[in-house]
Amino acid sequence: MKAAVCREVGQPLSIEEVAIAAPDRGEVKVKLVACAICHSDIMFIDGHWQGALPAVYGHEASGIVESVGSGVSDISVGDHVVVTLIRSCGDCHYCSRSIETQCETTFSLDERSPLSDRSGATIGQGLNAGAFAEYVVVEQSQVCVIPRELPLDVASMLGCGVLTGFGAVANTVDLAPESTVAVIGCGGVGINSIQAAAFKGAQCVIAIDVVDAKLEKTQLFGATHTLNSSAQTFADDVLALTEGRGPDFVFVTVGARSAIMQGMQILSRAGTLVIVGMPASEILLECDPGELASRGQSMVGSKMGSSSVSRDIPLLVSLYQDGLLKLDELISGRYALHDINDAIDSVRRGEAFRNVVMFQ
Repeated sequence: MKAAVCREVGQPLSIEEVAIAAPDRGEVKVKLVACAICHSDIMFIDGHWQGALPAVYGHEASGIVESVGSGVSDISVGDHVVVTLIRSCGDCHYCSRSIETQCETTFSLDERSPLSDRSGATIGQGLNAGAFAEYVVVEQSQVCVIPRELPLDVASMLGCGVLTGFGAVANTVDLAPESTVAVIGCGGVGINSIQAAAFKGAQCVIAIDVVDAKLEKTQLFGATHTLNSSAQTFADDVLALTEGRGPDFVFVTVGARSAIMQGMQILSRAGTLVIVGMPASEILLECDPGELASRGQSMVGSKMGSSSVSRDIPLLVSLYQDGLLKLDELISGRYALHDINDAIDSVRRGEAFRNVVMFQ
């Protein structure tokens, strides 16, 4: 099969012929149709997170099941599926509490990659999927069967961007109707936090970014106000929109220290800051714990939107089919695999909600 391989940090991916193993017990092989590009892929490609090379990244994908290993249940050859990076055993301390993103089980695929190059050398399966490729072999918990009528380019985004952004609002916190919300970062994750806040009945949803072109599109997804965080009056403008208190919830969907600190600056008393975007390794924050306690504020993390694959993807599909979740509008561009570096550069420049690589 063809795959886009990362062999050197910060360099363009190379399109290569790569071998992929047959699915082992509990595993599924999927012929991919689409894979969306997430900033997490780029963080690894650019060396902001540590990862052994060579590797195939990509983790937000969809396709058709080609074969299954022994012991696989509820997934059949020919099923249309979404592929995610979330591996969960269903039985450990965390999975039994529906905290699947923190599963503590070690899987076979954690210890051996199914990918190798022409010389037989191992290629890493980046982000548990290695989906910048024509096929993937993943653990069965990473796959969710979807209706065949759902377009697979649209479905791919459910694997991470939509799942993470929507889930941060719907799962990680208890966002009551009439709450005030700010979302810092209006890319492929943030735009879905905006959708979720509107869906949950927030009275004020402030979209915040440094790119005006992105802000202009956010009202289509439910933003009630837009602000450019580079403006000198930014903090005062947020207070003016929230009766001088600041937002009850601030979702920071970009992995930048400056964005997190801005979020703390504008957060209301008794408010909650949710860190959704994953910062680069070794980024540290400073805060006054006495001030945090005095103001009754909370800071929480949200990995993959605190999502359950089997629970949340069917819910998102249902919302889309009912016209309550916008997905088609999230696709900024469709690219062939041999143009993947152009798609990645577009994401780096902040031009896209989601660029999608199409394999068929």
